[in-house]
Amino acid sequence: MDLPIPYGHQYISDEDIKAVSEVLRSYYITQGPACEKFEKEFAEYVDVPYAGAACNATASLHCAAMAIGVHSGDNVIVAPLTFASSASCIRMCGGNVTFCDIDPKTYIMDINKVRDKLETVPKGTYKGIVVVDFAGNVANMEEWRKLADEYGLWIIEDACHAPGGYFIDSKGQKQLCGSSRYSGITVFSFHPVKHITAGEGGMVCTRNKALADHMISLHNHGTTRDPNKLTKVDGGWYYEVQELGWNYRITDFQAALGASQLHRNDQGVKRRRQIADRYNEAFASCPDIITPYVEPNVFHAYHLYVIQVPDRKGLYDYLKEQQILAQIHYYPLHLMPYYLSLGNKKGDLPVVEEYYEHCISLPMFPTLTEKQQEYVIEHVLKFVNKK
Repeated sequence: MDLPIPYGHQYISDEDIKAVSEVLRSYYITQGPACEKFEKEFAEYVDVPYAGAACNATASLHCAAMAIGVHSGDNVIVAPLTFASSASCIRMCGGNVTFCDIDPKTYIMDINKVRDKLETVPKGTYKGIVVVDFAGNVANMEEWRKLADEYGLWIIEDACHAPGGYFIDSKGQKQLCGSSRYSGITVFSFHPVKHITAGEGGMVCTRNKALADHMISLHNHGTTRDPNKLTKVDGGWYYEVQELGWNYRITDFQAALGASQLHRNDQGVKRRRQIADRYNEAFASCPDIITPYVEPNVFHAYHLYVIQVPDRKGLYDYLKEQQILAQIHYYPLHLMPYYLSLGNKKGDLPVVEEYYEHCISLPMFPTLTEKQQEYVIEHVLKFVNKK
């Protein structure tokens, strides 16, 4: 059995290597057809009209925030249980971030607490919401859309943990993460520990063509070659910088890797759910282990398998001694030094703060073997039951 066992790990197949090699031997290694192919196939996979690839998900979130209209001084509600970029994309545009506590069962931002917050201030105080599909557990974006429409808010859905996940809406229809039927923009990540990797990479998805065009332009220095948008015609070489943008482009060989990985994501999600089922079965009779809660209308994609235990620090250290490299997701974002400096403080969000004291992410990736998982289960139960 291979040790150590990480909490997450990429799987690069022979097909992946072939796809990347073909691009490396081709005429284009950036800004070529592989990127367009990846965007098209990803859009089809999540059932959305428009998708635009970028160099990483932080870049995608930044462009999403700019395109959706975050300006200096705008107030935006953000989930606190997430990676830094879910909030930093708002700050990068000059906006103000207000964190709202999580649901104690799903770990997704609590829609009822957000409603309570909105009801205490005049309409127009807040401009938008960043909802995070945490660990692969999918937010019911239909409910979030109703709330947002009531208060005139936009929504960015951070689905970096959930490609292949979905929820069932009130009409009984499957709503894939990324379809953006209820969120204005959805963002995905292709970091190595995610479901799909491009080494690094991100994707924005939307049903709004104007938003899509704007975000794709921002990925590439705010430029355009579209003859319908140019202010003058000066030859086939001509392009214009029409606004301030960034070099957030993804390379063609990264896109080729992402597209190759996309083709087997359903298989990967199926395996992740099998791993989760085995963990759930093994821990069901242990009252000191809280396993992930999944609502009946949600298809969990299991980027992470997070449990809560009484002695999280003890379990983490013990597993490390056994060469099981568990991880913690996440230290509450409002308690990071940067956000403390902006006026947040301990005690503001008691549910996520209590969650943090007990959470631990166990190994979860499609190539985790049955023998490795049994080893993890054995040592988790050995530590928890001895207490």
